[in-house]
Amino acid sequence: MIRLNQLKLPVNHTEEQLVHKTAQSLRIPTEDILELEVVRQSLDARKKPELFYSYSIDVSVKKEEKVYKDACRRLGKANVLQTEKRKYHFPAGGTQTQKHPTVIVGCGPAGLFCGYYLALHGYRPVILERGADVDTRQADVERFWKTGKLQPDSNVQFGEGGAGTFSDGKLNTLVKDKYGRNTEVLRTFVRHGADPAILYQAKPHIGTDVLSRIVKSMREEILRLGGEVHFHSQVTEILTEGDHVTGVKINAAEELPCEQLVLAPGHSARDTFSMLYENQFPMSAKPFAVGFRVEHPQALINRSQYGAEQVKGLGAAAYKVTAKTGTGRGVYSFCMCPGGYVVNASSEPGRLAVNGMSYSGRDGQNANSAIIVSVTPEDYGSEHPLAGIEFQRVLEKKAYDLCNGKLPVQHYGDFRKKVTGEDLPEKEIDSDEWDRMEPQCKGAYEWADLTGILPEECNHAFVEGMDSFGRQIREFDSPHAILTGVESRTSSPVRIDRDEKLQSAIRGCYPCGEGAGYAGGITSAAMDGIRVAEMIASQFAPSQR
Repeated sequence: MIRLNQLKLPVNHTEEQLVHKTAQSLRIPTEDILELEVVRQSLDARKKPELFYSYSIDVSVKKEEKVYKDACRRLGKANVLQTEKRKYHFPAGGTQTQKHPTVIVGCGPAGLFCGYYLALHGYRPVILERGADVDTRQADVERFWKTGKLQPDSNVQFGEGGAGTFSDGKLNTLVKDKYGRNTEVLRTFVRHGADPAILYQAKPHIGTDVLSRIVKSMREEILRLGGEVHFHSQVTEILTEGDHVTGVKINAAEELPCEQLVLAPGHSARDTFSMLYENQFPMSAKPFAVGFRVEHPQALINRSQYGAEQVKGLGAAAYKVTAKTGTGRGVYSFCMCPGGYVVNASSEPGRLAVNGMSYSGRDGQNANSAIIVSVTPEDYGSEHPLAGIEFQRVLEKKAYDLCNGKLPVQHYGDFRKKVTGEDLPEKEIDSDEWDRMEPQCKGAYEWADLTGILPEECNHAFVEGMDSFGRQIREFDSPHAILTGVESRTSSPVRIDRDEKLQSAIRGCYPCGEGAGYAGGITSAAMDGIRVAEMIASQFAPSQR
């Protein structure tokens, strides 16, 4: 096949125009095209408001070698390549026999994909999830947002699908993909109901409403293939003999034997981390980041990114901003939710954490993103492996106490003045647009002073970052921007050690995914789940029961 790069068309083009442009670039009749596949689509907004899609296309044509050489001569080797279709290959089964099925702790992306790929290849795994199934979980979360009544094991953090189920459903990742796992994750989502466009979009997303249906469909497939999924089943103890796992205890009562145990807890499974530490699992504190959700009018972000408030064929615009402060701390946007909501993402009584969420339509009036400041183990005040968790808890208690569990919100101008003692310089703004903006939240909110939540040095870094972002996106640092605190669950503050065979020092245990410290988002966690499934399959034969 021939791969064409940098093929550009207006954003409102038709499929027929894409085929014609491909044929035109290759200087062949359209009927000579035998097969055409979009590999990547990204937005080129350098000449806004004129917007273009830039494509990478794989195409099979008649007289391919001749066409390739001609195109290569005219367009250059950077834009014309010869390529072959690559298929993902799951390893053939190993020679050892499993005495008991693999047990997987956690049904977030890592655990779900690990279980799905083991089940797909005949291993009949058992997934144990402390929370509820996704339908029950959605009802519990909606009730919490309306009443404030928290279900500690069925909330935005815990339950089928993991924390990512109540997010924007972003599927982009920076992880290198030489084994094809990234594409395989996306294809699995498509098989279970996602829009096929995610296979080639530069920044794919599916939205929390679609993701919840996909998660349920994957679980049903695991069950059909002979696997098991048990909800309200928290692993409270790891059973061992010597340095090998022999089983788990569920809900401090039932024992389940196993010799292969996948540890895929979410990043908020704090009691699980404590249990693992007490069971002598080697682990260490790791860096993460903390900050606030920041809301702007979505129309403002659209103007910045598109050059217009609305562009036919394009949804709400996203952004990504980064800065480095004078003290060396990184400040950056995280989990940006176009047309989204700020959500109460708490999972412990008396503590409050926030996240961002979008539905697939991304049609809310506000854009929000976490603007976060990097923190390291040196900030935690202790060398204990779980010190980062305690650091989080302190911030979350401060946020909870501000408004007795309601989301605390504040205008950026008031926050900045309290931190620096200075008013923001006057700038020309669309006052009507800002005057109409209200916090777009899931969960009750209340106006408050957020400056006492983060450490003072983090507050100053946050302001320095916002000042920098105001130079990148007009009005980003507007005094009318709305902050909500506290964003503290950006990633796991713990890493459970594993070796080149992906096992802990407790043999047979496979730390996996974001909670274990080996991923950072839905796709990378799912990829790590597949990787662990591959490792188990390379050693053991499929189940015979």
